[in-house]
Amino acid sequence: MSDEPAYAPRKSGIRVMGEMSWGTHICAFYEAEQDLLDTNASYFAAGLEDNEFCIWAVSDPIDAVAAKDTLRQSIPDIDARLAAGQMELIPGTDWYLQGGEFDLQRITGGWNEKLRAALAKGYAGMRVSGNAFWIGTSHWKEFCQYEHELDRSLAGQKMVVLCTYALSKSRAVDLLDVARAHQFTITRRKGEWEFLETPELQYAKQEIRKLNGALDVLSDTGHAVFTARERVVLAQIVRGYSSKEIARTLGIAPRTVEFHRANLLKKTNTRSTVHLLRIVLGE
Repeated sequence: MSDEPAYAPRKSGIRVMGEMSWGTHICAFYEAEQDLLDTNASYFAAGLEDNEFCIWAVSDPIDAVAAKDTLRQSIPDIDARLAAGQMELIPGTDWYLQGGEFDLQRITGGWNEKLRAALAKGYAGMRVSGNAFWIGTSHWKEFCQYEHELDRSLAGQKMVVLCTYALSKSRAVDLLDVARAHQFTITRRKGEWEFLETPELQYAKQEIRKLNGALDVLSDTGHAVFTARERVVLAQIVRGYSSKEIARTLGIAPRTVEFHRANLLKKTNTRSTVHLLRIVLGE
């Protein structure tokens, strides 16, 4: 299992972003099919170079053949990496709409299972990309809910996710809905990048800095070592979620969340969650 710190910076592979942290949730609007392919190729090249397990959920307007051909141009040994299991190309429609049904818990639970397996195999973490084929379908509201749930579940996890959306299929209201569900929203048109800034995104950046600060404290407290699950629970606590919300996000019982919360208080010698947050956030 990888022992790399949860706060270690990651190379995004996306020029306009530079480095990012674990738990980052990115939205990229693209204009042309080639923009979609090139974005994913550079994104995954950076992940594979840093010993990450990578998954590309491929769907229209591209297929697995086009995806592989593009990856080969940026990653000469991609076939060997695919054969070794460091990267998977999966059909996006089958993953998100298994049997034609949308199941939020099944999807998020599936990502968590793949992440656990990747860490057990010694990978630094997991990098995912999926294309939003659901724009304009009857599943739009369900997938918006999924994006918000995914954004929340990434806190404290050694996982980064890139969600790609076609500009030609997105209405103005769709851009706003999507931007609110991601920490960073960028656009790529004819190979050129730009950020889409909203007040919600600016707040998200502040929140990310708080989370990273919390994770930094974990390595400097001088207290007993925190377990991986305790770090994830702490990250959710920093975001202000209740035990029930944390339990739903992580797929565990509220009683289990309270158990981890009690261990965090004990290990930091704090009297309450408020006291714990003051220490972690340096307030």
